Amino acid sequence: MRIGIDVGGTNTDAVLLDAHGDIVASVKRPTSDDIETGVVAALHAVLDGHDPGTVELAMLGTTQCTNAVVERRGLRRVGVLRIGAPATTAVPPLADWPDDLREAVLADARVIRGGHHYDGREISPLDLDAVRAAARDWAGRVEAVAVTGVFSPANPEHEKRAAALLAELVTVPVSVSHEVGSMGLLERENATVLNAALTGVARRATGGFVRALAAAGVPATGYLSQNDGTLMTMRQAVDYPVRTVASGPTNSLRGGALLSGRQDAVVIDVGGTTADFGALGGGFPRESGVAVDVGGVVTNFRMPDLVSIGIGGGTVVRGTGRDARLGPDSVGHEITHRALCFGGDTLTLTDVAVAAGFDLGDGAAVRARLDGAAATATLEVAEHQLTVALDRIRTSAEPVTVIAVGGGSFLVPDRLTGAAEVLRPAHHEVANAVGAAIAEVSGEVDRVFRLDGAAREEVVERARSQAHARAVAAGADPDTVREIDFEEIQLAYLPGNAVRIRARAAGRLRGTGGRS
Repeated sequence: MRIGIDVGGTNTDAVLLDAHGDIVASVKRPTSDDIETGVVAALHAVLDGHDPGTVELAMLGTTQCTNAVVERRGLRRVGVLRIGAPATTAVPPLADWPDDLREAVLADARVIRGGHHYDGREISPLDLDAVRAAARDWAGRVEAVAVTGVFSPANPEHEKRAAALLAELVTVPVSVSHEVGSMGLLERENATVLNAALTGVARRATGGFVRALAAAGVPATGYLSQNDGTLMTMRQAVDYPVRTVASGPTNSLRGGALLSGRQDAVVIDVGGTTADFGALGGGFPRESGVAVDVGGVVTNFRMPDLVSIGIGGGTVVRGTGRDARLGPDSVGHEITHRALCFGGDTLTLTDVAVAAGFDLGDGAAVRARLDGAAATATLEVAEHQLTVALDRIRTSAEPVTVIAVGGGSFLVPDRLTGAAEVLRPAHHEVANAVGAAIAEVSGEVDRVFRLDGAAREEVVERARSQAHARAVAAGADPDTVREIDFEEIQLAYLPGNAVRIRARAAGRLRGTGGRS
C-alpha cells in the first residue's frame, strides 16, 4: 500500500491506497505550527486498523518552501556567481528582486568571464582564478552558492567546473542553473538563487517527514511531489527545493483528474485560505507559458498555470450582503475554534454557507447572527469572484467542465457561469492527498537545437528519447513511460535555423501498480 499526504495552510490530508490504487481510508487533521506534529496525527488516523508495515511508499506535498519565500523566513545566505562577463554585466544579479528578499538572501554576487553561445560553442574560457577568489572570500560568509552560466542549458560545462571547484573550497550546497531553470538568463538565475536559499528549508522538511514516518511506524520509502505533478526523491528535494513550491495545487489537479475520470477540465481547489484554479490537459496540469512570479521574484522553472484568489472556508467576512468584504485574511487552521459554527466569534465564509443552509457545526448559533437572505447575497459576492477567476484560466469562450475539490469546495455553486458542469467526485475533499499518492516520475528536455545539417525528425526524436531516458533514470517503469508534453518553437532571431524543443515524459514508479 501507499500513503499520500498534503500539508496545507489549514489542514493536513492523508489517504491510504491499496495495491490497485483504490482508496482504503482518508482523513483530515489540522495543520500544526511545526508541520511534523500534524503529519504524525494524520498518519496515525489514516492507518487506524491497518498495519503500518504494509505501506511501501509515502508521498508528501507541502507548501513549506512557498511559505518560506513569501514570509522571508528560514532562507540561507547565498553567494551568487554568474558566468558571462562582459556581455551580461549591464544587469547585475537579483536587480529586480524585492529589497527585503534581496537583503535576506544575497551575501555577495560576482560576474566572471566564461559562458557559451546558444548552440553550445564557448564564448570565452572560464576564469577559474575568479572562481577561486570568490571561494576564498565566501568561506564562512555564505551558506549556499548559486552558479548561472550564459546558455548553460545548451552547454553546462562551465557551470559544472565552477560548481565542483566551489563545492571543494567552500563546502556548502551549490545549485547550478542548468538543473533548475530553462532558457532565459535572468529568470533562470533568479530560480537558481531561490533554490540555493531554500536548501535549508528543504532539509528540515524532509527530515521532519522521515521522523513523522518513523513515529507512525511506517517503514515506507518517502518521496515529495513537485510542481509538474510528478515525484522526486528525498535527496532530490533537498537539492532542488524550488521544484516543490506549487506541489499543493498540482496534487489537487492530479487528484481531481483521477477521482472524476476527466482528463481535460478545470479544477477548483478550495481550501481554508485560497481557491486555486488550474487546467488539466491529458490528466496533467497545464504548464505556465510565461515567467512565474514567486514571492516577487520572476522565475522560469516548471510551474503549473494557476489562478489563485482569497476565497476559502476560513476567509474572514466583514459586513454582509452585496457590500460584504471577503478576506484577504483567513483564520486558517484555527477555524475549528474561531468560526461561529464552532463556537468562535469570527464570521467566516463557512459560517455564511451554514447560514444559507450548509449542514456543519452549530447552525442555530450562526443563523441567530446572520439571516438566510443576507447569507445568500454574501455567497453571490464569492460566486462572482469565482466566475472571474474561471474566465482567467479558460483558454476559449466555450464552457468547460469544472471539478470542485478541497475541504472548502462547498463554496463552489452547482451552477457557475462559464462551466458546462460542476463535478464533486467521491473523496473530492482529499483530492490533494490523492494526487500526491498517485504521482508519477518524469523526465524533461528543454534546449535549443541547430537544424543545420540535421533533419527535423531526427532532432525531435532525439529530444523525445532523451526525455524518456531521463524519466527511466529517475525511477520510472520503462513500460509505463509516455510523452505528456511536447513543444517546438522556431527561434527566428538566432542564426543557424535554431529551434527550441521542450519534451516531457512520465511513468509509474518502478515496482508500483494500480491507477495513476
